Amino acid sequence: MTDCPGLQLESIEVVDETGRARRIDIPGERPLTLYLDRIELVTLMTLGAQPELLTLGYLLNQRIVDRMDEVASITVDWSVDSAAIRTRGGVPDLAERTGSRVVTTGCGQGTVYGQAMARLASLAPAALQVRLRQSTLLSMLERLRLRDSVHKRAGSVHGCALFEEDRLLVFVEDVGRHNAVDTIAGWMAVHGVAGADKVFYTTGRLTSEMVIKAAQMGVSILVSRNGVTAMGLRIARELGMTLFGRAFNRHFLCYCGRERFDAADPARP
Repeated sequence: MTDCPGLQLESIEVVDETGRARRIDIPGERPLTLYLDRIELVTLMTLGAQPELLTLGYLLNQRIVDRMDEVASITVDWSVDSAAIRTRGGVPDLAERTGSRVVTTGCGQGTVYGQAMARLASLAPAALQVRLRQSTLLSMLERLRLRDSVHKRAGSVHGCALFEEDRLLVFVEDVGRHNAVDTIAGWMAVHGVAGADKVFYTTGRLTSEMVIKAAQMGVSILVSRNGVTAMGLRIARELGMTLFGRAFNRHFLCYCGRERFDAADPARP
């Protein structure tokens, strides 16, 4: 794979409420068109921090490829805003895998392929033995609160993170939450990291497609600074997952899977 991060921030001049001109940073959104064996696949709007991992994670999460070793190379070239993917043996059923689309609530990525939805019934409940302590959850939230980020400097982006206990393994920001989770999926594939004992965090809402992607990554505990949709909750319950929402500072709501959450004793100070 190449290593071609894009420019994440751009400096511009604005006028504030006092009429004073000043310079601020804004996220550097740009298009990235994926070509799979020279066939145009999709264009993602992205911050471009880790475009190769985003490309790989997109292919895996959309089930266009089933394993990382099916991909021979990924070459990103920002001079033409593209990522060229070369597979080892082609994707014989590419039309079938990309033909059925479901419009989603995603920002920066407008559809998920119907194949991912069709395979929902085959997703086994992921790592249901894993547990999360309240102290660990609060430590995770504090680490993220203190972390320097594009969002703190410029806003307008989503962040996703993968934790082992309260140890932050990887943190990704992008213009859309789907791009961020796909980049983490690519990181997990490249580094051989399994999701069974991990906790996934996102600033975005936990919709059906976000829950499905986490399940495909083998992660069963999801934490969101935002809320949970009804379908996201229904799917998480069917798969035996644990969802936390409205999680910020020391506040959170556990929507489902409470049996794997070790809450603090309310009688203790």
